[in-house]
Amino acid sequence: MTLADTSGIEAVSMRTLAGELGVAATSLYRYVERRDEVIELMVDHVMGHDLHFESVDDWREGLRSFAHGLRTMILRHPWMAVPSAGLRNFGPNTAEQYELVLGLVDGWGLEIDEMLVMVETIDAYVRGRALEELSEQEAVRRSGLDQDQWMETQIPYIESLIDSGRYPILTRVVFDAQAPHDPDRLEHGFDVGLERLLDGLALMLPE
Repeated sequence: MTLADTSGIEAVSMRTLAGELGVAATSLYRYVERRDEVIELMVDHVMGHDLHFESVDDWREGLRSFAHGLRTMILRHPWMAVPSAGLRNFGPNTAEQYELVLGLVDGWGLEIDEMLVMVETIDAYVRGRALEELSEQEAVRRSGLDQDQWMETQIPYIESLIDSGRYPILTRVVFDAQAPHDPDRLEHGFDVGLERLLDGLALMLPE
């Protein structure tokens, strides 16, 4: 997990693991059959130890808590957001968390498929927004600039788009929209989008 957190999931190989442990790579195969099995164990460990949310009777509050917990987990372990982290597996920790989050929408008159849609829609939203945050962090890291300095470097190009007259709506975004200039825009944008998403999911509930 330390390798994945610091260097990405692709840094996790049987060879690198063996090097970190100071053993021969072949000796690892006494414990696991393949690299994917190691990743599955990593995912299940993170799900059990770093995904925290409140199991409450209010479905909306519960899904809101789950969304924030999932976002925090992914930002702490960015490799959990990417497809190469492996297909969903049901290790003991993951199975327990899956049971808990589905329980948030159980008992409201929904079919099991509808319950899955609600949870998986939240999951997809959170992962998409988290990837956006991680991408911006990576762009800043590669540039060697802080957030404000990096934004400054984008000004000449944005000005050229505005001056072209071809992008009137983008121009309104630059001059009129408040969100892009909010230092906490990612956090606030996440919250606003989540509430709109919850509003939409509420329509699935039987009257």
